[in-house]
Amino acid sequence: MSAFDDFDQPTLRVKQESDEPILRVVKKEIRLVSQDGESFVTTEEIAQMSELVKTMIVDGVEGDDEDREIPLPNVHGEILAKVVEFCTHYTKVEAMTELEKPLKDSDLTKLVQDYYSSFILSLDHDAVFHLTLAANYMDIRPLLDLCCAKIASLIKGKTPEEIRNNLNIVNDFSPEEEAKVREENRWADDLSC
Repeated sequence: MSAFDDFDQPTLRVKQESDEPILRVVKKEIRLVSQDGESFVTTEEIAQMSELVKTMIVDGVEGDDEDREIPLPNVHGEILAKVVEFCTHYTKVEAMTELEKPLKDSDLTKLVQDYYSSFILSLDHDAVFHLTLAANYMDIRPLLDLCCAKIASLIKGKTPEEIRNNLNIVNDFSPEEEAKVREENRWADDLSC
């Protein structure tokens, strides 16, 4: 047994001009395949932000080290591209500031770094919805927290009418039904922050 047996990733011995060996880590690549067949090649380190992917790697991904694929049948290619973008930035550039719950402010630019607020604020509601589903399915906690914070910011401090407008929800109650629901839930108004 050598001192190198404990590494998760394979290593290569490389000689410098001196006789002392140095180590260089060879990064394993993973191919993530979306529902619509789009492939995204990323490093194992980045892919393992997803607990689902990490489990699949531990359980053994089919294919040799050069061609390992992980199918993600619940995630469309457009959304998987955003997932990979988020995970790459999080892993290689800077981790996102952990979001306090409940949110202290509905302005996400005050809660997370510029990259993350720009990332989520640039998406339309439909994309945020699908990204939330993907983050939940793939079990990527920081991305799920960011998506939920975006949704919460659309609701926090808003009237029911503003929430319906923000989320494009059609009010299918008659005025009488709406008045009845408001009366039955009057206690909720006392809980407002």
